[in-house]
Amino acid sequence: MTNESDHNSKDEQPDRRQFIKGASCVIGAVIGSVPMVAGVRVSLSPLVDKEAAESGAMLRLGDLGDLETGVPMKFAIVADKSDKWTRYKDVPVGAVYLVKQKEDAKEPVVAFNTVCPHLGCFVDYRKEETDFFCPCHDSNFALDGKLKNGVSPRGMDTLEVELRNTTEVWVKFQRFKANSKDKIAIS
Repeated sequence: MTNESDHNSKDEQPDRRQFIKGASCVIGAVIGSVPMVAGVRVSLSPLVDKEAAESGAMLRLGDLGDLETGVPMKFAIVADKSDKWTRYKDVPVGAVYLVKQKEDAKEPVVAFNTVCPHLGCFVDYRKEETDFFCPCHDSNFALDGKLKNGVSPRGMDTLEVELRNTTEVWVKFQRFKANSKDKIAIS
């Protein structure tokens, strides 16, 4: 003779086992997906970082009163950088020359990237010759950024400049494709 309670406990056993089995599968899938999602995030981080770099943030470099008319002044560009595991604060990522123009000029300040458009060497300002000079392949640029002589495919790359509060100089720092006749932003 079977007891009714024995009959109920036998019916409940498979349901509890199925529930525990299903719950274990769900918990295992959730736990297993965490490293997978992290791996995908790490793999895609260069794409995410590239999008952030291309957002074109304006950087305050100084005041108009700090610049001397017609004399380029170099400003270092620093930013927080990160690789897959480490974040670095205030890392030099480039530099900009600011040139204050004469009072009657259309733009009060012109900004140039310090990288030569030929092969990416750094361009120096030569006070005695009053020009910009790329030592890698002897390209010379006038103070307006135009190529005077040399092998560079174009003049120096200008950057977007904003004057805020009538005296603050803000610049949108960008890099451009080297060895191209066209000025193509890459970041």
